[in-house]
Amino acid sequence: MNPATVFHQPGRRRGQMLMVFLLVFAPAAGARAWQPAGGRLMTRWAVEVTPENVHGEYPRPQLVREPWQNLNGLWDYAITPLDGKPSQWAGQILVPFPLESALSGVAQNLDEKSLLWYRRRFSIPETWKGQQVRLHFGAVDWQATVYVNGRRIGVHRGGYDAFTFDITDALTWSGPEEIVVTVFDPTAAEQPRGKQSRHPQGIFYAASSGIWQTVWLEPVSKYGIEEVKLQPDLDQQALNLRVVTRGPGSDEGLYNLGVEVIAMANGTNVATVKGKPNTEMILALPNPHVWSPNDPFLYDLKIILRSKQQVVDTATSYFGMRKVALGKDSDGVTRIALNNKFVFQAGVLDQGFWPDGLYTAPSDAALRNDIEVMRELGFNLVRKYVKAEPDRWYYWCDKLGLLVWQDMPCANAMSSEARYQFESELQQMVYNLGNHPSIIMWVVFNEGWGQYDTERLARWVKQLDPSRLVDAASGWNDFHVGDVVDVHSYPRLITPIPEMMRAAVLGEFGGLGLNFPTQQWSPQSWNYLGFTKTTEFGTNYSGLWQHIVQLKKQSGLSAAVYTQLTDVETECDGLQTYDRSVIKVRKRDSRVLNQVKQP
Repeated sequence: MNPATVFHQPGRRRGQMLMVFLLVFAPAAGARAWQPAGGRLMTRWAVEVTPENVHGEYPRPQLVREPWQNLNGLWDYAITPLDGKPSQWAGQILVPFPLESALSGVAQNLDEKSLLWYRRRFSIPETWKGQQVRLHFGAVDWQATVYVNGRRIGVHRGGYDAFTFDITDALTWSGPEEIVVTVFDPTAAEQPRGKQSRHPQGIFYAASSGIWQTVWLEPVSKYGIEEVKLQPDLDQQALNLRVVTRGPGSDEGLYNLGVEVIAMANGTNVATVKGKPNTEMILALPNPHVWSPNDPFLYDLKIILRSKQQVVDTATSYFGMRKVALGKDSDGVTRIALNNKFVFQAGVLDQGFWPDGLYTAPSDAALRNDIEVMRELGFNLVRKYVKAEPDRWYYWCDKLGLLVWQDMPCANAMSSEARYQFESELQQMVYNLGNHPSIIMWVVFNEGWGQYDTERLARWVKQLDPSRLVDAASGWNDFHVGDVVDVHSYPRLITPIPEMMRAAVLGEFGGLGLNFPTQQWSPQSWNYLGFTKTTEFGTNYSGLWQHIVQLKKQSGLSAAVYTQLTDVETECDGLQTYDRSVIKVRKRDSRVLNQVKQP
């Protein structure tokens, strides 16, 4: 079957096995120790990356349990035609860095006529026996077929969402186990792919194929906690929640399951609720400590699942009590209100590319550093531009206090199959990221890229998540739906006008350029308006924000997003160089952001 026509399928029975050849592939001839592959520009975190320490942090901060096993590190890899099978492995690749990246150790492109193969051997601890073993992938771009010990477990389509397979029945439990993953990634017009391109130039950048987020194993109880869905209700001083389990219902004889959820503030229990799994529960929080960028307070959660009086499973999580909605200011202007107060959102656009890891940051410390730089420069908002990130990026936004507008990664051509895939991935993005208090708005389309059925999709996303705002199309092709009127303006500032039911936002502006030749990806570069001196750059940057202060007062502007956080490949209009080694704007030039954020 052509990989381009395969949709998500459940695991197969033992009789449907991958051919035995997968278990006996010869290793690559002359295999060498891992090292970065020809990186033209590297970040300071790259020197700290080793196969033993690569992205070793627990990858799912909002549902934590022990133990777990990290499968990041060196995997065997091969590239074959779509209908081919490798006779030997080409070498080793460092997971979770994309095939095309320097930190993968390969730095090779994948085209629409090829399959990328991975193999990894692992052992299951004796203490895991009697439990269900889950295999988790943070993200694989774009279509992944997973085999364990020769048995096909399942197929997943989508480059940005996490997925999980139960591999218990495929394990031998008696020796080394084997995972094989095949990846098909055409980086084609009809798949959600953001700014990725097989022919990068201008505003499009290198593709990221294959595994690009953490792979890991987890033992769980047969009747365990699958996930927890959280929605704060600040007006009612409560957290609405639902604990989803894999086991049978609460009234099925022996397995009479019950849930206890405990909220903690600074280690002290402050609220408790008991109920049934898979049902809505309300955790009352009188006088809650409110989450905001100035005070990003997070409550801890402990979730206990019991069958009668026996503890079946436990997990920990966290949440923030915050509210985002539209409201009127004292002059009757429609504004975006955070926690029932108008707070101007001074934002920066972040594309999430790295010169050494492409879609994957070299380390968790690098992810955190980007958030810290944004906060230090005065921003209280980031627009995550046509890309979804690992959970730990959102965790740092939650923890450090940065509001997020989350874009759906865009496509271009829109056949019926492409629309189905776009909407499937859009729904998964909203569902999977919905617990993060930092995310306050979903952006369905960027400008006119792949735009279709805008009114329907904007209303649908609002139905999926009524607790957040929806930007139907940032920048162009406004269909008078969604919660904001959004325009893009380069280099001259033009602002939209607020409406009765929609706030006015400037989804992109700026694009000022300042080149540092030794920190550039390529000698060729472009920007919207370039400067040669840091002082000139800073003066013009500060001047743009001074203009935003006026637009906020005179035109009713509620938010503005500056382009952009970093240079990306040949686009040199960032506040930092692509390798994050130089911050082009002085902190004193960013003080004007404090003015624009004043009530």
